[in-house]
Amino acid sequence: MSTDPQGEMTPVSSGVPPPAAPEPGAWARLRQRLDWRVLALLAMALLLAGVWLDMRMRLIGMQNDLARELAASSRVTQEVREVAADSRQSMRDLEFKVNTLESRLSETQNQRLSLEGLYLELSRSRDERVLAEVEQMLLLGAQQLQLAGNLKAALIALESADSRLQRADSAQFTNLRRAIAGDLDRLKATPFVDVVGISVRLDNLAHQVDEMPLAMFERPAQTAAAPPPTRDGALLRIAREAWEDIKSLVRVQRIESTDVPLVSPSQQFFLRENLRMRLLSARFALLARESGAFRADIRSAHDWLKQYFDVRDQNVAAGLSALEQLAQTQVDVELPATLDSVEAVRSERLVRERGLR
Repeated sequence: MSTDPQGEMTPVSSGVPPPAAPEPGAWARLRQRLDWRVLALLAMALLLAGVWLDMRMRLIGMQNDLARELAASSRVTQEVREVAADSRQSMRDLEFKVNTLESRLSETQNQRLSLEGLYLELSRSRDERVLAEVEQMLLLGAQQLQLAGNLKAALIALESADSRLQRADSAQFTNLRRAIAGDLDRLKATPFVDVVGISVRLDNLAHQVDEMPLAMFERPAQTAAAPPPTRDGALLRIAREAWEDIKSLVRVQRIESTDVPLVSPSQQFFLRENLRMRLLSARFALLARESGAFRADIRSAHDWLKQYFDVRDQNVAAGLSALEQLAQTQVDVELPATLDSVEAVRSERLVRERGLR
Protein backbone atom coordinates (compact mmCIF):
# COMPACT_ATOMS: atom_id res chain seq x y z
CA MET A 1 0.00 0.00 0.00
CA SER A 2 1.39 3.44 -0.93
CA THR A 3 0.62 6.94 0.04
CA ASP A 4 -0.31 9.41 -2.70
CA PRO A 5 0.63 13.00 -2.54
CA GLN A 6 -2.82 13.92 -1.14
CA GLY A 7 -2.10 11.76 1.75
CA GLU A 8 -4.57 9.06 0.73
CA MET A 9 -3.60 5.55 0.99
CA THR A 10 -3.76 3.51 -2.14
CA PRO A 11 -3.56 -0.19 -2.36
CA VAL A 12 -0.34 -1.62 -3.79
CA SER A 13 -0.91 -4.26 -6.35
CA SER A 14 0.43 -7.56 -5.42
CA GLY A 15 0.26 -9.09 -8.81
CA VAL A 16 -3.28 -10.50 -8.27
CA PRO A 17 -5.80 -8.68 -10.15
CA PRO A 18 -8.57 -7.30 -7.85
CA PRO A 19 -12.04 -8.70 -8.15
CA ALA A 20 -14.19 -7.08 -10.55
CA ALA A 21 -16.73 -4.73 -8.89
CA PRO A 22 -20.26 -5.67 -9.49
CA GLU A 23 -22.25 -3.68 -11.63
CA PRO A 24 -24.65 -1.25 -9.99
CA GLY A 25 -27.89 -2.87 -11.42
CA ALA A 26 -27.02 -6.35 -10.28
CA TRP A 27 -26.27 -5.18 -6.78
CA ALA A 28 -29.56 -3.47 -6.55
CA ARG A 29 -31.32 -6.59 -7.71
CA LEU A 30 -29.46 -8.72 -5.21
CA ARG A 31 -30.16 -6.31 -2.48
CA GLN A 32 -33.79 -6.26 -3.52
CA ARG A 33 -33.98 -10.07 -3.43
CA LEU A 34 -32.35 -10.14 -0.03
CA ASP A 35 -34.77 -7.51 1.32
CA TRP A 36 -37.76 -9.52 0.13
CA ARG A 37 -36.49 -12.67 1.71
CA VAL A 38 -35.79 -10.91 4.94
CA LEU A 39 -39.20 -9.33 4.85
CA ALA A 40 -40.76 -12.73 4.07
CA LEU A 41 -38.83 -14.30 6.90
CA LEU A 42 -39.79 -11.49 9.20
CA ALA A 43 -43.43 -11.76 8.11
CA MET A 44 -43.30 -15.51 8.56
CA ALA A 45 -41.70 -15.06 11.93
CA LEU A 46 -44.29 -12.51 12.89
CA LEU A 47 -47.04 -14.80 11.63
CA LEU A 48 -45.63 -17.72 13.53
CA ALA A 49 -45.24 -15.53 16.57
CA GLY A 50 -48.86 -14.39 16.23
CA VAL A 51 -50.06 -17.93 15.75
CA TRP A 52 -48.01 -19.08 18.72
CA LEU A 53 -49.24 -16.17 20.78
CA ASP A 54 -52.84 -16.88 19.79
CA MET A 55 -52.43 -20.55 20.57
CA ARG A 56 -50.79 -19.60 23.82
CA MET A 57 -53.63 -17.30 24.72
CA ARG A 58 -56.15 -19.94 23.78
CA LEU A 59 -54.27 -22.50 25.78
CA ILE A 60 -54.19 -20.16 28.73
CA GLY A 61 -57.93 -19.49 28.28
CA MET A 62 -58.59 -23.19 28.04
CA GLN A 63 -56.52 -23.77 31.13
CA ASN A 64 -58.45 -21.07 32.95
CA ASP A 65 -61.76 -22.49 31.73
CA LEU A 66 -60.61 -25.94 32.69
CA ALA A 67 -59.56 -24.67 36.08
CA ARG A 68 -62.91 -22.98 36.55
CA GLU A 69 -64.72 -26.09 35.37
CA LEU A 70 -62.62 -28.20 37.68
CA ALA A 71 -63.35 -25.83 40.52
CA ALA A 72 -67.06 -25.85 39.69
CA SER A 73 -66.94 -29.61 39.29
CA SER A 74 -65.21 -29.94 42.63
CA ARG A 75 -67.89 -27.74 44.21
CA VAL A 76 -70.62 -29.75 42.53
CA THR A 77 -68.92 -32.93 43.62
CA GLN A 78 -68.71 -31.63 47.14
CA GLU A 79 -72.35 -30.63 47.05
CA VAL A 80 -73.23 -34.00 45.58
CA ARG A 81 -71.30 -35.68 48.35
CA GLU A 82 -73.09 -33.57 50.92
CA VAL A 83 -76.42 -34.28 49.28
CA ALA A 84 -75.51 -37.97 49.14
CA ALA A 85 -74.56 -37.87 52.80
CA ASP A 86 -77.84 -36.11 53.61
CA SER A 87 -79.67 -38.62 51.47
CA ARG A 88 -78.04 -41.51 53.27
CA GLN A 89 -78.93 -39.92 56.59
CA SER A 90 -82.46 -39.31 55.36
CA MET A 91 -82.66 -42.89 54.16
CA ARG A 92 -81.53 -44.10 57.54
CA ASP A 93 -84.09 -41.85 59.21
CA LEU A 94 -86.74 -43.05 56.79
CA GLU A 95 -85.82 -46.65 57.43
CA PHE A 96 -86.04 -46.03 61.15
CA LYS A 97 -89.39 -44.29 60.73
CA VAL A 98 -90.65 -47.04 58.43
CA ASN A 99 -89.65 -49.65 60.95
CA THR A 100 -91.34 -47.64 63.69
CA LEU A 101 -94.46 -47.22 61.55
CA GLU A 102 -94.49 -50.92 60.75
CA SER A 103 -94.28 -51.78 64.41
CA ARG A 104 -97.00 -49.26 65.21
CA LEU A 105 -99.06 -50.56 62.29
CA SER A 106 -98.84 -54.07 63.63
CA GLU A 107 -99.82 -52.79 67.08
CA THR A 108 -102.69 -50.82 65.53
CA GLN A 109 -103.88 -53.89 63.65
CA ASN A 110 -103.79 -55.90 66.83
CA GLN A 111 -105.68 -53.16 68.63
CA ARG A 112 -108.17 -52.95 65.76
CA LEU A 113 -108.78 -56.66 65.94
CA SER A 114 -109.25 -56.40 69.69
CA LEU A 115 -111.59 -53.44 69.27
CA GLU A 116 -113.58 -55.28 66.62
CA GLY A 117 -113.96 -58.20 68.99
CA LEU A 118 -115.04 -55.86 71.79
CA TYR A 119 -117.41 -54.04 69.44
CA LEU A 120 -118.97 -57.30 68.38
CA GLU A 121 -119.40 -58.29 72.00
CA LEU A 122 -120.79 -54.88 72.93
CA SER A 123 -123.08 -54.72 69.89
CA ARG A 124 -124.25 -58.25 70.59
CA SER A 125 -124.97 -57.43 74.22
CA ARG A 126 -126.54 -54.11 73.20
CA ASP A 127 -128.81 -55.83 70.69
CA GLU A 128 -129.77 -58.41 73.28
CA ARG A 129 -130.55 -55.66 75.77
CA VAL A 130 -132.65 -53.83 73.20
CA LEU A 131 -134.51 -57.03 72.37
CA ALA A 132 -135.17 -57.66 76.06
CA GLU A 133 -136.55 -54.15 76.53
CA VAL A 134 -138.71 -54.41 73.42
CA GLU A 135 -140.01 -57.81 74.49
CA GLN A 136 -141.04 -56.44 77.89
CA MET A 137 -142.86 -53.54 76.23
CA LEU A 138 -144.68 -55.81 73.80
CA LEU A 139 -145.65 -58.28 76.53
CA LEU A 140 -147.04 -55.43 78.63
CA GLY A 141 -149.05 -54.18 75.67
CA ALA A 142 -150.37 -57.68 74.93
CA GLN A 143 -151.41 -58.12 78.58
CA GLN A 144 -153.22 -54.78 78.60
CA LEU A 145 -154.96 -55.74 75.38
CA GLN A 146 -155.99 -59.26 76.40
CA LEU A 147 -156.78 -58.83 80.09
CA ALA A 148 -158.01 -55.25 80.39
CA GLY A 149 -158.95 -54.55 76.79
CA ASN A 150 -156.98 -51.33 77.03
CA LEU A 151 -156.39 -50.53 73.38
CA LYS A 152 -154.71 -47.22 74.15
CA ALA A 153 -152.15 -48.80 76.47
CA ALA A 154 -151.36 -51.44 73.83
CA LEU A 155 -150.83 -48.72 71.21
CA ILE A 156 -148.53 -46.81 73.56
CA ALA A 157 -146.51 -49.98 74.25
CA LEU A 158 -146.14 -50.74 70.52
CA GLU A 159 -145.12 -47.17 69.70
CA SER A 160 -142.57 -47.18 72.53
CA ALA A 161 -141.09 -50.46 71.27
CA ASP A 162 -140.85 -49.12 67.72
CA SER A 163 -139.22 -45.92 68.97
CA ARG A 164 -136.67 -47.98 70.93
CA LEU A 165 -135.80 -50.01 67.84
CA GLN A 166 -135.54 -46.83 65.81
CA ARG A 167 -132.99 -45.39 68.26
CA ALA A 168 -130.99 -48.63 68.06
CA ASP A 169 -130.64 -47.99 64.28
CA SER A 170 -129.83 -51.58 63.34
CA ALA A 171 -130.77 -53.27 60.07
CA GLN A 172 -131.17 -56.54 61.94
CA PHE A 173 -134.44 -55.36 63.47
CA THR A 174 -136.18 -54.73 60.14
CA ASN A 175 -138.47 -57.76 60.35
CA LEU A 176 -139.36 -56.96 63.95
CA ARG A 177 -140.20 -53.35 63.10
CA ARG A 178 -142.30 -54.57 60.18
CA ALA A 179 -144.29 -56.82 62.55
CA ILE A 180 -144.77 -53.93 65.00
CA ALA A 181 -145.95 -51.67 62.18
CA GLY A 182 -148.50 -54.32 61.17
CA ASP A 183 -149.82 -54.56 64.73
CA LEU A 184 -150.04 -50.77 64.96
CA ASP A 185 -152.06 -50.56 61.76
CA ARG A 186 -154.37 -53.34 62.93
CA LEU A 187 -154.97 -51.75 66.35
CA LYS A 188 -155.47 -48.27 64.90
CA ALA A 189 -158.15 -49.68 62.59
CA THR A 190 -160.01 -51.12 65.61
CA PRO A 191 -162.80 -48.90 67.05
CA PHE A 192 -161.55 -47.28 70.21
CA VAL A 193 -163.38 -47.81 73.48
CA ASP A 194 -162.19 -45.64 76.35
CA VAL A 195 -162.30 -48.39 78.95
CA VAL A 196 -160.27 -46.41 81.44
CA GLY A 197 -162.41 -43.30 81.09
CA ILE A 198 -165.67 -45.26 81.43
CA SER A 199 -164.29 -47.09 84.46
CA VAL A 200 -163.35 -43.79 86.08
CA ARG A 201 -166.85 -42.39 85.48
CA LEU A 202 -168.45 -45.49 87.00
CA ASP A 203 -166.14 -45.26 90.02
CA ASN A 204 -167.03 -41.60 90.52
CA LEU A 205 -170.75 -42.41 90.38
CA ALA A 206 -170.25 -45.24 92.87
CA HIS A 207 -168.49 -42.88 95.28
CA GLN A 208 -171.24 -40.23 94.92
CA VAL A 209 -174.09 -42.62 95.80
CA ASP A 210 -173.89 -41.74 99.51
CA GLU A 211 -174.21 -38.02 98.72
CA MET A 212 -177.36 -38.36 96.58
CA PRO A 213 -180.61 -37.51 98.40
CA LEU A 214 -183.57 -39.86 98.21
CA ALA A 215 -186.83 -38.78 96.62
CA MET A 216 -188.73 -39.30 99.91
CA PHE A 217 -186.74 -36.44 101.40
CA GLU A 218 -187.58 -34.04 98.58
CA ARG A 219 -188.05 -30.46 99.83
CA PRO A 220 -189.83 -27.62 98.11
CA ALA A 221 -187.80 -24.87 96.71
CA GLN A 222 -187.12 -22.28 99.35
CA THR A 223 -188.18 -18.74 98.59
CA ALA A 224 -186.12 -15.86 99.73
CA ALA A 225 -187.65 -14.12 102.71
CA ALA A 226 -188.51 -10.49 102.31
CA PRO A 227 -186.13 -8.24 104.18
CA PRO A 228 -187.68 -6.70 107.28
CA PRO A 229 -188.46 -3.00 107.22
CA THR A 230 -185.57 -0.98 108.42
CA ARG A 231 -187.78 1.41 110.35
CA ASP A 232 -189.09 -1.25 112.75
CA GLY A 233 -187.82 -1.24 116.25
CA ALA A 234 -185.47 -3.76 117.68
CA LEU A 235 -188.17 -5.53 119.66
CA LEU A 236 -190.44 -5.89 116.64
CA ARG A 237 -187.59 -7.20 114.51
CA ILE A 238 -186.71 -9.83 117.12
CA ALA A 239 -190.32 -10.92 117.30
CA ARG A 240 -190.51 -11.28 113.53
CA GLU A 241 -187.36 -13.42 113.39
CA ALA A 242 -188.69 -15.64 116.17
CA TRP A 243 -191.94 -16.12 114.24
CA GLU A 244 -190.02 -17.14 111.11
CA ASP A 245 -188.08 -19.71 113.07
CA ILE A 246 -191.29 -21.11 114.58
CA LYS A 247 -192.86 -21.42 111.10
CA SER A 248 -189.85 -23.37 109.84
CA LEU A 249 -190.36 -26.01 112.53
CA VAL A 250 -193.45 -27.33 110.78
CA ARG A 251 -193.58 -27.75 106.98
CA VAL A 252 -196.58 -28.89 105.02
CA GLN A 253 -195.72 -30.26 101.53
CA ARG A 254 -197.94 -31.51 98.78
CA ILE A 255 -196.42 -34.39 96.81
CA GLU A 256 -197.45 -34.26 93.15
CA SER A 257 -196.33 -37.83 92.41
CA THR A 258 -198.20 -40.57 94.20
CA ASP A 259 -195.62 -43.33 93.47
CA VAL A 260 -192.72 -41.96 95.54
CA PRO A 261 -191.40 -45.02 97.39
CA LEU A 262 -190.88 -44.78 101.08
CA VAL A 263 -187.73 -46.45 102.27
CA SER A 264 -187.02 -47.27 105.85
CA PRO A 265 -183.69 -46.23 107.36
CA SER A 266 -182.42 -49.81 107.29
CA GLN A 267 -183.41 -50.18 103.63
CA GLN A 268 -181.73 -46.95 102.64
CA PHE A 269 -178.33 -48.49 103.34
CA PHE A 270 -179.06 -51.57 101.22
CA LEU A 271 -180.50 -49.39 98.44
CA ARG A 272 -177.32 -47.39 98.15
CA GLU A 273 -175.16 -50.51 98.38
CA ASN A 274 -177.17 -52.29 95.67
CA LEU A 275 -176.87 -49.25 93.41
CA ARG A 276 -173.13 -49.19 94.03
CA MET A 277 -172.92 -52.93 93.26
CA ARG A 278 -174.76 -52.36 89.99
CA LEU A 279 -172.23 -49.75 88.95
CA LEU A 280 -169.32 -52.02 89.89
CA SER A 281 -170.94 -54.91 88.00
CA ALA A 282 -171.22 -52.67 84.94
CA ARG A 283 -167.53 -51.94 85.28
CA PHE A 284 -166.66 -55.66 85.38
CA ALA A 285 -168.87 -56.25 82.34
CA LEU A 286 -167.01 -53.44 80.59
CA LEU A 287 -163.63 -55.05 81.29
CA ALA A 288 -164.97 -58.43 80.14
CA ARG A 289 -166.38 -56.86 76.94
CA GLU A 290 -169.88 -58.15 77.70
CA SER A 291 -172.07 -55.57 76.11
CA GLY A 292 -175.40 -57.13 77.21
CA ALA A 293 -174.50 -57.32 80.89
CA PHE A 294 -172.99 -53.83 80.77
CA ARG A 295 -176.13 -52.26 79.34
CA ALA A 296 -178.41 -54.21 81.70
CA ASP A 297 -176.50 -52.98 84.75
CA ILE A 298 -176.46 -49.42 83.40
CA ARG A 299 -180.24 -49.49 82.79
CA SER A 300 -180.91 -50.92 86.25
CA ALA A 301 -178.74 -48.25 87.89
CA HIS A 302 -180.47 -45.58 85.82
CA ASP A 303 -183.96 -46.83 86.79
CA TRP A 304 -183.10 -47.07 90.49
CA LEU A 305 -181.54 -43.63 90.47
CA LYS A 306 -184.57 -42.13 88.78
CA GLN A 307 -187.07 -43.95 90.99
CA TYR A 308 -185.61 -43.67 94.48
CA PHE A 309 -183.54 -40.48 94.34
CA ASP A 310 -184.32 -36.80 93.99
CA VAL A 311 -183.93 -36.03 90.28
CA ARG A 312 -183.89 -32.28 90.99
CA ASP A 313 -180.62 -32.65 92.87
CA GLN A 314 -177.55 -31.65 90.90
CA ASN A 315 -175.58 -34.82 91.63
CA VAL A 316 -178.55 -37.06 90.77
CA ALA A 317 -179.18 -35.20 87.50
CA ALA A 318 -175.49 -35.48 86.55
CA GLY A 319 -175.53 -39.21 87.37
CA LEU A 320 -178.63 -39.80 85.22
CA SER A 321 -177.06 -37.94 82.31
CA ALA A 322 -173.83 -39.94 82.62
CA LEU A 323 -175.71 -43.26 82.74
CA GLU A 324 -177.75 -42.32 79.65
CA GLN A 325 -174.53 -41.61 77.75
CA LEU A 326 -172.89 -44.85 78.94
CA ALA A 327 -175.93 -46.87 77.89
CA GLN A 328 -175.31 -45.81 74.29
CA THR A 329 -171.61 -46.76 74.38
CA GLN A 330 -170.54 -49.73 72.27
CA VAL A 331 -168.25 -51.89 74.37
CA ASP A 332 -168.33 -55.23 72.55
CA VAL A 333 -165.51 -54.34 70.15
CA GLU A 334 -163.56 -57.37 68.98
CA LEU A 335 -159.90 -56.84 69.81
CA PRO A 336 -156.97 -58.84 68.39
CA ALA A 337 -156.30 -61.90 70.52
CA THR A 338 -152.52 -61.84 70.02
CA LEU A 339 -149.81 -59.54 68.70
CA ASP A 340 -147.61 -60.71 65.85
CA SER A 341 -144.78 -58.56 67.16
CA VAL A 342 -144.54 -60.68 70.34
CA GLU A 343 -143.93 -63.81 68.29
CA ALA A 344 -141.48 -61.88 66.08
CA VAL A 345 -139.34 -60.69 69.00
CA ARG A 346 -139.30 -64.18 70.52
CA SER A 347 -138.19 -65.65 67.20
CA GLU A 348 -135.47 -63.01 66.90
CA ARG A 349 -134.11 -63.83 70.35
CA LEU A 350 -134.22 -67.56 69.60
CA VAL A 351 -132.26 -67.07 66.37
CA ARG A 352 -129.64 -65.01 68.17
CA GLU A 353 -129.25 -67.58 70.93
CA ARG A 354 -128.75 -70.32 68.36
CA GLY A 355 -126.22 -68.19 66.49
CA LEU A 356 -124.22 -67.60 69.67
CA ARG A 357 -124.11 -71.31 70.41
